[in-house]
Amino acid sequence: MQNSAEGQKDVAEQWYRRVPHAITMLFGIIVLVTILTWLLPAGSYERVVVEGRSRVVPGSYTTLPSTPVGLLDMFRAIPLGFKSAVEIIFIVLAGGIMFGIMEKSRAVENTVGTLVKKLGLEKKYLIVVIITFIYGLLGITIGYENNIAMVPIAAVLSLALGGDLILAAGISVGAMTVGFGLSPINPYTVGTGHKIAELPLFSGALLRSALCFAGLSIMAWYNVKYFKRITRYPEKGLGIGLNEKGISLSKPIHTYDMTVNNWLVISIFILGLSISLYGIFVHHWYINELSAVFLMVALGSAVISRMNATTISESILDAIGKAAPGAFMVGYATSIKVLMEMGNIGDTISYHLSEMLQGLPLYASAVGMSVAQCAINLFIPSGSGQALATLPVMIPLGEVLGLTRQTTILAFQIGDGVTNLINPALGGLIAMLSMCRVPLDRWLKFIFPIVVVTLVISWFVLILAVATGYQ
Repeated sequence: MQNSAEGQKDVAEQWYRRVPHAITMLFGIIVLVTILTWLLPAGSYERVVVEGRSRVVPGSYTTLPSTPVGLLDMFRAIPLGFKSAVEIIFIVLAGGIMFGIMEKSRAVENTVGTLVKKLGLEKKYLIVVIITFIYGLLGITIGYENNIAMVPIAAVLSLALGGDLILAAGISVGAMTVGFGLSPINPYTVGTGHKIAELPLFSGALLRSALCFAGLSIMAWYNVKYFKRITRYPEKGLGIGLNEKGISLSKPIHTYDMTVNNWLVISIFILGLSISLYGIFVHHWYINELSAVFLMVALGSAVISRMNATTISESILDAIGKAAPGAFMVGYATSIKVLMEMGNIGDTISYHLSEMLQGLPLYASAVGMSVAQCAINLFIPSGSGQALATLPVMIPLGEVLGLTRQTTILAFQIGDGVTNLINPALGGLIAMLSMCRVPLDRWLKFIFPIVVVTLVISWFVLILAVATGYQ
């Protein structure tokens, strides 16, 4: 009996680890979307511009002449995806250049090594919990792609503690995605939703805050659990074979100290980060401005470290070589969005999913609405874009079904936010994973159990919202 149980477990583990490579997975989605353009009718909602943003008109869905995507256009969508995602692609390269120069100066390594020496390795699990919540707070308050510069720090810290790059992704990318996706003050999802629903901005924050805290607590627990497992059984780590060159510590912890030059380089980085935050909150900066700041920090770090032109040039090319796979994946994933637009099936999918919700029991309709948003998120990965495309339809539908507007927006946020953890079409996710050198297929093997647990807990909170008439 024991051998039979172990055999079944091995088969399950083999199936679980048989996730295809990210390139293969995304190409499969590209082919699937192309086929859907032949099977689904083209359709569109009417749209109106409100405060400079396009919003759908409820009840205005109409079918259009079919626009199936042919073989040539399927492959043409790939370069068009790169064109559409050029800003995110470049910020991946700019972030890579900045940390490439900082790595060359040894400022990041010496800073992390000194920090771990001061705190002590015996507190490594507590450090993982604290850092997970710090990254989650960054996601809650600052945003998503805006935090891309912070990801490589988690990579160095994780390796210094004895973890791997998968743990680094859990600490940083996982926590920021959960924090951003379930943030009670997310301006892109909750803020846009409240404007559409004509509710007070960020109202109902207490329940959302509790859900966000629960999500981050699960993420921290899972990170520690994975860390303990790879500490006891290193051969079970998902990070085996990943490129740790330049980000792993090169000497024993007790030998680390900060030099004057290290302090200056870190000060330039902090100054650049402060300028970025000021620009984001005051002048509404976004990707291009952040890329510019990253390049300025790189140049300032090189000058302070007294690097000559040849060293700077070689460091830049080396950094680009390491960042290039992630930059490629961002453009590659964006081709899915381009295909949807070519085939005019995005609104069709939204319309039919909303139609399927009618007639469901009250509690099932709330969970079903969240599940529908999970599916739509694959095709419309932008949070604000998904809100503008679906909530004008979902909010009136929710009222017909007996759901409050606040509950409908919570269902939307759960569907969009949690599935961001596994959305291969989300450029920001691919970009940040690339910053800690974690391929998408390994990330999915690591994070999928957390997605399931977080969704179940989120749906429990959603049912509670329905039962209490959440307002």
